[in-house]
Amino acid sequence: MNGDDPQFNARRHRVPPPPPGQPDARRPQPPARPHPDPRRQPQQRENPGQQPDPRGRPGVRQPPPNRDQAPRQVEPTKVMRRDADKAPPLAYSQRPPEQAATRNPPPRAPRQTHAPTQRPEPFDDRQSPRRHSPAPRPMPQREGNQPPPGPPPAGQGRADRPRKRRKRHPFRWFLVFLLVLILAIAGAVFHLDGKLVRIAALVQYSNRVADTPGTNWLLVGSDGRGGLSSEQEQELATGGEVGPERTDTIMLVHIPKSGATTMVSLPRDSYVSIPDNGKDKLNAAFAIGGPQLLVQTVEIATGVHIDHYAQVGFAGFAGIVDALGGIEVCVPKAINDPLAGIDIQPGCQTMDGPTALGFVRTRATALADIDRMNNQRLFMAALLKKATSGATLANPFTLWPLASDTVGSLKVDNGDHLWHLGKLGWSMRGDTVATTVPIGGFEDTSSGNVVLWDKTKASRFFEALASDKPVPEDLLSQ
Repeated sequence: MNGDDPQFNARRHRVPPPPPGQPDARRPQPPARPHPDPRRQPQQRENPGQQPDPRGRPGVRQPPPNRDQAPRQVEPTKVMRRDADKAPPLAYSQRPPEQAATRNPPPRAPRQTHAPTQRPEPFDDRQSPRRHSPAPRPMPQREGNQPPPGPPPAGQGRADRPRKRRKRHPFRWFLVFLLVLILAIAGAVFHLDGKLVRIAALVQYSNRVADTPGTNWLLVGSDGRGGLSSEQEQELATGGEVGPERTDTIMLVHIPKSGATTMVSLPRDSYVSIPDNGKDKLNAAFAIGGPQLLVQTVEIATGVHIDHYAQVGFAGFAGIVDALGGIEVCVPKAINDPLAGIDIQPGCQTMDGPTALGFVRTRATALADIDRMNNQRLFMAALLKKATSGATLANPFTLWPLASDTVGSLKVDNGDHLWHLGKLGWSMRGDTVATTVPIGGFEDTSSGNVVLWDKTKASRFFEALASDKPVPEDLLSQ
């Protein structure tokens, strides 16, 4: 067996040390000698070889020692314990499995939980002062012998703290930007609308043409020179004041509910009936009764109900062209007109304000008034194309001067607004049917040389417009 046997090998039995002041039981002690008692007589030895028993028993005869014989093996001294009545402790290998498994671990030494006591040292003034940092104060140890955490560095307390990530709302900012943009555009529109000059052009009269489908505009270019200085009149070659204001350009624009817009040129020398004034040139109605009589004359001659009216003068027309930075026009034939102040060569070229005004006013061509109407339609198409282009609408430095010059030079009816003009320009930005009223011929009258309409074709022509239908191809003139 592994371990020590207390019966056969007592020396190897581990006995804990005794408390201080008590004899060590692990070392054999000499037998105590009995004190002699004078009252007791020594017993007679029956046999001289008998010796007393150290255990206190009666004497036992011991044989005399024989020096020749080998010494007898002395029995080892047994340890005497106070708790002899109890069973001696067993070795680990002799213990039962239950006791061996429940063996308690040895107790640990008490852990130091405080710093040692420091002794104060007297301060000696005779010694030179030492420049050193004070000794660090002892910090109490915590569980696990870990020092307490120090304070965080300056400026990093909040940085180490997890920040709550803010949610971004790009759609919300887009809505705010869109709202601001809409409000800015609305404010600009109302500001420009207030700068329009309004006149009573559309008035009610007896037997007026009933309302017809679609939207019809009457555009008038007058030779009014109001507000022009002598230098501007010379620059624009207006020829000075020539009496009552007259019209150089008269156009009827029909915007259907669906389909292409039709722009019809009405010759200013058209021989028509003027209410209460007999037959005369069309522009005479404007000279006699102004916009009201002109609108009434056109409605009676065409059978088309006029819904909106716009009028522009010399200065306004030139200002619109200059605000756009000039208009590119392809001229089919050379034109030299000193009265209009132009000398234009054939081909595509960019015209400024004064040149464009002379181009739409001149009659120094073979067909005179017919060529002028063709030039007007050609220039109007190029003007609207550039004014409604993406480059112009997206550039506020071009759009704002254009809008300001346009509204400042226009005269509209009392019921017209800036958004009506915007709708007109938007409807003419694409493919527009540009034509003129069917012409039957020319005739000399008391009013001078006049233009005669083809009554049959003109009747069919204006009937299609009044019915909001496309004009037949055989009635269109290039």
